[in-house]
Amino acid sequence: MTDQPDLRHGESRSVDNSSSVVVDLREYKQSKDPLPVTFHRRELDAILWIYGRMVGDGEWRDYAIDHLKDRAVFSVFKRSGEMPLFRIEKNPKLAAKQGAYSVINVHGTILKRGHELNQVLKVFDKALKLVDK
Repeated sequence: MTDQPDLRHGESRSVDNSSSVVVDLREYKQSKDPLPVTFHRRELDAILWIYGRMVGDGEWRDYAIDHLKDRAVFSVFKRSGEMPLFRIEKNPKLAAKQGAYSVINVHGTILKRGHELNQVLKVFDKALKLVDK
């Protein structure tokens, strides 16, 4: 306990500093309102490379990115007013299990899931076709 002057009345009063705690402001803010899950630069590069290829093929026309508390979602659309054709999701809670990355179609079916985004995105690779003349 220390005696500190009370400036309002010119008196001394006792103050107990034994319960003082230093708190890291960043940790406090994250515990109160955790940051949303986001795609990192390399992840977005891989996704946007596929997106650009599909736009060039005329299959996709629009996209949306959602950064939610539990996952990040990249949705692709044929037309912007419709349901997404595909969702590319990153869910860190599944990283130790099935893998954090998944591709989900318009019906909610998981087409591919895994630990490596590039492997999961191979679901969009076109199969080679034999053309007879």
